[in-house]
Amino acid sequence: MKPAEVSTPSDREVLIKRSFDAPVNLVWQAYTDPALMRRWLTAMPGWTMPICEMATHVGGKYRWRWRFDENGMEFGFTGEMLEVELNSKIVHTQIFDPGDMGGSMGGEPSIITVTFKESNGITNVSTLIKYASQADRDAAMSTGMTDGMEMSYKQLDGVLAS
Repeated sequence: MKPAEVSTPSDREVLIKRSFDAPVNLVWQAYTDPALMRRWLTAMPGWTMPICEMATHVGGKYRWRWRFDENGMEFGFTGEMLEVELNSKIVHTQIFDPGDMGGSMGGEPSIITVTFKESNGITNVSTLIKYASQADRDAAMSTGMTDGMEMSYKQLDGVLAS
């Protein structure tokens, strides 16, 4: 599949669009099942995901934590599900926990809206990240997050093909 398309529709938002060669129900499962998430969200060499908890219902919480096994450095994200439409849409808050890695993506939660649309067996996923401020958005973008996301998406291509 083609790499993710990244744009900034406003001074507080980042939009990432990516297609996957799989039906929407499989892509949805890969986005919501912790066992599958661990398989594709660990694309960075040397990193593991010791914590991957998901409660995919409105009001449900999630917690994701990554560890660089060589030195034990960790970071993660937490949040709450605000809207869930099976095989169609997930809206959730997201708070970055820099752990001992450092860095910042702002102090306020961002709002993530992920939409899934299938056409002829290809699922198009759009991820809109709305930050509390332009400074938060710019701080997040400076981490190279979209490069890391594309690495994970390539890994997801493999998970979906297996």
